[in-house]
Amino acid sequence: MSIETLRAFVINKENFSSLNDYIEFTTDYLSFISDNNNIQATIVSQNENHYKFLQYKEDGTFNITRPLNSNLFYSLQDFEIKKNELIALLGNIRAEAHNTEAYRTVLNRCIYTIQQCIGAALDALPANESNRAKKINGDLFERLIRLLFTMCDISCSSGEVPIAINFDNDESFTMTYQHDLIVKQGSVVKAIGSVKTSSKDRIDKVFLDKFLYSRLTETTLPHFAVFLNDVQRKKVHSGSSYGVSQTFLPGKFKAYTIKLNPLNGVYYCDIRPIMLSDNLLHQHIKTFDHLLFDDIWSLL
Repeated sequence: MSIETLRAFVINKENFSSLNDYIEFTTDYLSFISDNNNIQATIVSQNENHYKFLQYKEDGTFNITRPLNSNLFYSLQDFEIKKNELIALLGNIRAEAHNTEAYRTVLNRCIYTIQQCIGAALDALPANESNRAKKINGDLFERLIRLLFTMCDISCSSGEVPIAINFDNDESFTMTYQHDLIVKQGSVVKAIGSVKTSSKDRIDKVFLDKFLYSRLTETTLPHFAVFLNDVQRKKVHSGSSYGVSQTFLPGKFKAYTIKLNPLNGVYYCDIRPIMLSDNLLHQHIKTFDHLLFDDIWSLL
């Protein structure tokens, strides 16, 4: 397996139609990076040491990957074991025996590892294809979350929700609203979700989607958001080293929550320390496991 092969595979979204497709790619990518001869260097973040970056060799245009959280990112050996636990878990996630800290950790770390392998492989694309890489990465993350819901026997899809607009008592028309995740029970829409790899440049839309939908439909349909992480690579020490910077904007999140409308749940695989230490943020932001183990069932 080479980085060229991995890169060619990951840019074709048709290669990812099932959870097994995601798992097989993750195994291939982890196998590739486990061989030190395939990697130019492993770089440790200077400011948050549990993050690392991989630098590819010439076949990966010497590109440096996104930050990988070593506390979440599985090794090949660990993933080979945990992937089987993930599949068993999703098949019966409501079993009391599965509702443990260990299984919750497996869920969070597997999803993080799978998606970061996709993102890191896309980081090997030439710099002039970065926008394409971001689009593919985002689309595949949305599809991954939908597959997880489906494996938990939850009806969900992406697409448009029709909204009937009535005015002047006898005149009406219909408009449609596009959403990443539409959760249904039978034919009834029970919740709407936004799925993004990061809240950077997107947090406004997530809150506004709930506000506009509520105003247009005169309902209080629950809206939730799923984010992978909120960190990015930055240069430190005059550009000679690398660290991470936070892309989450706590002031904006709190302002929208208080003054616009709170979301019915916000979930991260790689949660930031401030989301745990700040009282208001801690009330509204949780790790991803809380969505599939607890909250989604109360919505249904």
